[in-house]
Amino acid sequence: MSTRPMLTQREAAAACGVSRTTIRRRREAGDLPNAVQDEVRGWLIPVDDLLAAGLRLHAPADPDKTAPSSPAGPDADVDQEHDAVALRAELEDLRHEHALAVAAAEHGRQLAEAEAKHLRAQLAARADHIADLQRTLQALMPAPERPVLQPSVPGQAQNNEPVPASPGPGSGPAAGERRRWWRRS
Repeated sequence: MSTRPMLTQREAAAACGVSRTTIRRRREAGDLPNAVQDEVRGWLIPVDDLLAAGLRLHAPADPDKTAPSSPAGPDADVDQEHDAVALRAELEDLRHEHALAVAAAEHGRQLAEAEAKHLRAQLAARADHIADLQRTLQALMPAPERPVLQPSVPGQAQNNEPVPASPGPGSGPAAGERRRWWRRS
């Protein structure tokens, strides 16, 4: 049995300078095999497991190189160091989340541009189809009625009023009607 302490996931994350999520993932992946769950403190991770998993613990500062202790005592320095480590880990998590959000927004923008391009192409194709249908409809429409001018007779006054076309003798349609090509008599 090791004489080194057991740390909670939060303490292990702070001691290693990583996020709690990283510690949890490493534990779930089996990198911390001697971790045990305590009913009060949650998961407890042996320091030996952290070192064996390749995580570096922040070494305590050398007392000779540090400034004189504050009146609160050495426990205040440890608390401040843990707070600083926790804040760094939280900052890293926020940076990672921000990078993911930026990547998701960029992906969404690219998808929207592709969809807009696709819709523009469909709109152009439909406009061409409508134009084709309009030309087809115009071709199927009957020709407009044209007035027939009566030839001039010598010795008669010129009266160039339009006269409706009269059918020839013995033709099928009634007088004044023009025979249509789609109708049969």
